[in-house]
This record gives sequence, C-alpha cells and structure tokens, in this order.
Amino acid sequence: MPGHDQVTHSNKLGVEERKSSLAALQKHELDVLVIGGGIVGVGCALDAATRGLSTGVIEAADWASGTSSRSSKLVHGGIRYLEQLNFRLVREALIERGLLLQCIAPHLVKPVRFLYPLTLPILERLYVGIGMLMYDLFARTGSTPPGVPHHRHLTRRQLEMSMPSLKRGFFRGGLSYWDAQVDDSRYVSMLVRTAVEYGAHAANQVSVTGFLKEGERVVGVRAHDRVSGKDIEIRAKQVVNATGVWTGETQAMVGGDRQFSVRASKGIHLVIPREKFQGTMGILLRTEKSVLFVIPWDEHWLIGTTDTDWHLDKAHPAATATDIDYVLGHVNRILATELTREDVSGVYAGLRPLLSGESEETSKLSREHIVAAGAPGLTLVAGGKWTTYRVMAKDAIDAAVAGMPGQISESVTDKVSVLGADGYVAYANATKTMAKRSGLSQKQISHLLNRYGTLIDDLLEMISENPTLAEPLPGAEQYLAVEAVYAATHEGAVHLEDILIRRTRISIEAPDRGVSAAPVVADLVAHPLGWSPARKRAEVRNYLARVAAERASQLELTDEAAEAVRLQALQPEAK
Repeated sequence: MPGHDQVTHSNKLGVEERKSSLAALQKHELDVLVIGGGIVGVGCALDAATRGLSTGVIEAADWASGTSSRSSKLVHGGIRYLEQLNFRLVREALIERGLLLQCIAPHLVKPVRFLYPLTLPILERLYVGIGMLMYDLFARTGSTPPGVPHHRHLTRRQLEMSMPSLKRGFFRGGLSYWDAQVDDSRYVSMLVRTAVEYGAHAANQVSVTGFLKEGERVVGVRAHDRVSGKDIEIRAKQVVNATGVWTGETQAMVGGDRQFSVRASKGIHLVIPREKFQGTMGILLRTEKSVLFVIPWDEHWLIGTTDTDWHLDKAHPAATATDIDYVLGHVNRILATELTREDVSGVYAGLRPLLSGESEETSKLSREHIVAAGAPGLTLVAGGKWTTYRVMAKDAIDAAVAGMPGQISESVTDKVSVLGADGYVAYANATKTMAKRSGLSQKQISHLLNRYGTLIDDLLEMISENPTLAEPLPGAEQYLAVEAVYAATHEGAVHLEDILIRRTRISIEAPDRGVSAAPVVADLVAHPLGWSPARKRAEVRNYLARVAAERASQLELTDEAAEAVRLQALQPEAK
C-alpha cells in the first residue's frame, strides 16, 4: 500500500474542491457510490478507495451531522455485552479499539480509565472481576497490542482517594479498567479527507431524491445539490446505502418487497464543567434500564446516556427535562454534592440505529450489524456501533464488489492510518519546541495536535501568514480563530453550525453554547465560503435561533412537546 507521501490527490474539502468533486461524480460511472456521510458511510468510501475502486460518497447534510456526532465519544468493547453473552461482538470491538489506538488514529483516539464501583461484598467483586479479565483477554487476541493496561481491583480506601467527590461509604471498593475515547465528528471529518486523499470524490449537502434503475437493477441515484439548488444524476456500478437511522426511508425510494427496519433509540448526554466534581477516572454505573457513563472530556465531564424509543423527527432529536432529570438523578445518587440544572453547560441528543427484533425495548435490540442486498446493484449496511465502523465498512464493500468483474483487492483499512496519524508521536514529543517556534503555548499546541495530528503544520502556517488567527474565540477560549477558518477551507464546513457544533464542540462546551462566538466565526469564514453580508447575518441568526430552541425544548417534559419547540428553530439554507 503506498504511503501518504506517494498519493497525489489533495485532501482539502473547501468550496472549490466540493465543486470539483460534484463535477467528477457526474462525469463518469463510478465503481462504488456510498450514500451517507456518517462514520460507516465514510468508512465505506475509504475502504473502496483504498482497494483502487473509483469511489464517491455523498451526504444530505453535513459530515457526521446525524448519529456520528452525538455518541458517547467512546471507542469500547461494551462491558454490558459480556453479560448478554455476546462475546463475539465484544472481542471484535476490542480488537478494533486496539487498532484505532495503536495504528489507525493515535492522535484522535485516546485511552481513558473507568471505575466500576461495587456495592456488594465478595460475590460482586468476583463476578465483575471475571468479566473484566475476559475483557482484557479478548483485547489481546488480535494482532495489535491493546494499547491500554490491565484492569485493577481497588479497595474502598483507594476508591475514595481516586474519586473524592463520591459519597463516603456508598461503595465497598471497585475495579478500574481502560477503554478509549474519541471526538466522533472530528474523526469523521478526518476520515472523509483520508478517503479523498486516496481518490474518493466527496460532497456534503447533496440529498438523494431517487434511484436510477435499469430494469430491477440500481445503477445510480438522482440527487439534489442543496448549495447550488441543482438536480444531478450520479451513476455507479454498485451503490451502498449507509444512512443509519434513515435506512428505511432510503430503501423506500427503491421500491420492491425488500424493506429493512432499523429502529431509532434516543440517547442524551449532559456536559458538566470538570471542576463540578473531582475524580481521576470515569465511572460506569448500572441503571434499571442500561448503563450510565461519567466520562472525562478534556475540561468537562460527559454524563449519559438514556435509551428510549424514538419515532419523531430523526434529524433533530430533542432532549427533554425528563431526560435531563433522569440522568442527573442517577448520577446524584453517588455524588457527595449533587449536580443541578445550573451545573449543566451543554446537552446533546442522538439516535442509535438498532436492528429491529422481537424485543419491545430498544436497550435489548442488537448492536450487531447487517449487510444485505437491498436490490440488485444496491448494498445495505445497518446497525452496529461506532467502534466497529471499519469492520462494517469492510463487510459492506466485500458484498458490493462480490459480483463485479475482474479481481478486486481485499480490504486494507486495517493498515491505512487516518490523516494526521503518521509521525504523530514524534510531533507530540516536540510540543515544547513547536510552542517556542510558533508563539503558542504548549497547551495550545497539545490541543491542536490532539485534533489535527501532524496536519497541525497547516494551521501553524496559516497563523504564520496571519498572526491574528492565533486569537482565542470569545466564550470558547480553548479554540483558536485558525480552527474556524481551517474548517471552512479544508474540512468541508458549509454552514456556521457545521463549525460550532461539529468541527469544534463550542455548542456544547461553551457556557453560552456558542452565542458569543457565532458572529466572530461568521466574520472569519465569510470570505473563504463566499458569503454575502446578508448570508452572514442569516447564518448567525439561524444559529442563535437553534440555540434558543434547544434551550427551550429542554424545559419540556415529553418528546412530542420538546420536538415541537425544537423545530421552531430556523433551518439553515445552503444558498
């Protein structure tokens, strides 16, 4: 496999690159066209492109704008699946975790330590300890080292020293174990650029309106470019439907008898400032329905999640006051000083795509994935979990190319690193030198390295040419102005919300949810995105309306009431 230095394709996703990709998508018949710009769809595009296939990937909104930006940010095997005896899924996910940590994306995927607290003596410690031992052993059955330490048993005293904000005497000790975490939407934006570097043509804000067919065979799609307002056609030998919770709607456009059902399960997370309680690791808690994670997240904690059936608007799932109180109620059971609504700096809600089964409870539906023929020429991939995206993509492309003439190469994505990974360790070792040379602080350099890896050179060059880009963004000082501009010039951002919600996490991390940063970011990106003054004002207005609607929806008690308020927000127009 050629190294990145031998690949001649640009990895930029700016305005002009998007136009070029759209032109290329329409010019020739592709080998593979992927519908869906979440983690699985983008993973499919990279898998196909690195097999030497002409590849396209389109997304109706922004990259990772659905489920793939609203997860628990964990790369993990899933402790609870051990109890369900789903050993194959756990082992598969743990092997993928090791690959991501050690080889594919060490700049984006980081180890994180968790506490599993114990409330019962002896038998619970033995039961959980056996599970943790299996977890460690499964992680070591792959060809790549797991990249994290073994689990450890903690006494009550050790637990209290490590987690001083927990209620004294509530637990009888615990076990600590390791998993990994990732900024999910950042990973997707880097992954799609990796696919582009290997030759894929990628365009977001392109929605499928129908399928092109010759007889019963799917030979492409009809689509609408939401930026130009034009309708286009894209032809391909094989089309892959990787639309997650929208699988049913996409398949319905094909017609015929083969329909697939993917149920949506809503999960919400609260974002809490790190200083609100003290601890050296995350926490895994059992609830009556599922599990609750308390996850260290830079200067914050992520606390979630819920697991409830969702039948309303899939693009904008809303968190309710009931959801928020549920999460706070469970975490407050173990905290010496309870958290309140005022401690919550951000809230986000997402939908898991679960394969429908006989169970009426979404918490019991399968997290395994399915690959099937949706029609001749159309491959469907659905279900699964974020951690195993690469396996899902491999299986989907294997199925899609099975009937194609000629010899098709096997998947190589277990050997292909994400942009910014190659040389990352050496760059991380040079943080002090880079800070001195650039004029940034070591903390700022580390922040950029853990978001861009070795692509930090791009941003430092931009700062060198325009030193004002080193200024922090108002209300979100951990982010620099250069990151907003880079999102517009290199990372495919089309709207202001793309930058504040997904390229950065300002919308959930900043106390004001990005209100003060919005006009500044709009000023920064107006020129590279070609916005008129009127368009710039509209982008800010749309974002502020979104924030206001989200805040208001989180005061409602039911999903229906919260959705009604949430949908009052102005939806961004691409023109």
